[in-house]
Amino acid sequence: MSGETDQTVADVRFVDCSVVTANGELGSEMGVAVTDGKIVSIGAVDSLPEAREEVRLEGDVLVPGIIDDHVHTRTPGHEYKEDWETATRAAAAGGITTIVAMPNTDPVIDRVERLESVYETADADAIVDYLTHVVVTSENLDRIPALAEAGIAGFKVFLGITFGDIEAPTDGELHAAMQSIAETDRRLGFHEENDEIRAYLEAKFREEGKNDAIYHNRSRPPLAEVEAVSRVCLFSEYTGCPVHMFHLSSGSAAETLRDWRHRGVDATAETCPHYLWFTEDVVRERGTVARVQPPLRTADERERLWSVGIDDGAVDCIATDHAPHTDAEKGVDNPDKSVWETPGGFVGLETQVPAMLTFVDDGRLTLPEWVELHSTRPAQIWGMYPKKGSLQPGADADFTVVDPDQEWTLDRTKLHSKSTATPFDGEQFRGAVTKTIVRGEIVYDGQTVTGPTGYGEHATDK
Repeated sequence: MSGETDQTVADVRFVDCSVVTANGELGSEMGVAVTDGKIVSIGAVDSLPEAREEVRLEGDVLVPGIIDDHVHTRTPGHEYKEDWETATRAAAAGGITTIVAMPNTDPVIDRVERLESVYETADADAIVDYLTHVVVTSENLDRIPALAEAGIAGFKVFLGITFGDIEAPTDGELHAAMQSIAETDRRLGFHEENDEIRAYLEAKFREEGKNDAIYHNRSRPPLAEVEAVSRVCLFSEYTGCPVHMFHLSSGSAAETLRDWRHRGVDATAETCPHYLWFTEDVVRERGTVARVQPPLRTADERERLWSVGIDDGAVDCIATDHAPHTDAEKGVDNPDKSVWETPGGFVGLETQVPAMLTFVDDGRLTLPEWVELHSTRPAQIWGMYPKKGSLQPGADADFTVVDPDQEWTLDRTKLHSKSTATPFDGEQFRGAVTKTIVRGEIVYDGQTVTGPTGYGEHATDK
């Protein structure tokens, strides 16, 4: 539990807290000592080295820094929705110490030069640490080896049309891409929806004049997700390419993934708090604000997602699919707006930790299980562990500090994102972030984002 304690004076000690890792609760009245942004010791306060500064955490719970591996920063090309500064400001306020950005920007991140441009922007603007994924299309199969060596988290294929209208590669091209990626040390993630099913049903509903928000859900049934999961896992079995399912939304898809894993396929998955929190009823209640893809599911699908995905372990990690759009685009003040003219997705960086803590309070999972899903496993999946996602001596001193008993109601006007449309507006939570600490520096103090732009660093060891 403790590291070396016979060292020179540490830079800072964070004390008067309970410490929880994926392996369990280490105890109360604990502390962590930090030097040069790294953990040097963790344990009872009297076992820690002396420090030049001491921060008292007032009995709150300290966990390894929370990681969100699915964030749309909207940069480059759509900065009016969000940018690296506002996205990472929201991340800091939400208890997130590392984000992984998505590549469906304008232009898309599909080559090394564009990746380097993204990192130049992040270096200048990010408040928390970061990585990014790169997209695989029909046009860049020959760039896969170079991209794998360019400091990415992983690759992504959009099988279903979503924001950016990125066309999926053909099955032949996908097979070739997976053979190539299998030769690297990277993982290939998917937006896993069968787009032919989506296109057929959407065209049918449009022709019939069915423009209400619920018809978007009907155009992307669980079958579309199940088929895509099956296809991806089949290709993985034959190529040896490790795969990841982004934003798994249904119990049906979780069951399918579980079955492929039993066959030995190296497949991981994430789900999002909104799939665990809401059912499709919120779409009927709040309309296009709750449009997201894959869509929110029925109560039965949600409960099976909990049972198979969380309780039985088919889902590895939690992420947001943070996807900002303006109020006008989301139809916040236009209940008659056609769902087909509304982009999918909404912000989530500041609601994911409170939502998960509320589930802990409800008894749906324990604090160590939450840490495993929201910190340790994403770090392992995307090549950051143990630098991130752990409290081992030598790891980055990334901590999320929470008060699991604080009750509050979300007012979206107080969010830090540039766009704030979310169906979580008005939802009640039990659990709040009280401090966010990145490499030993407090970037959010419970009231104010204190971290400067440009503080964030590239997160991977690779």
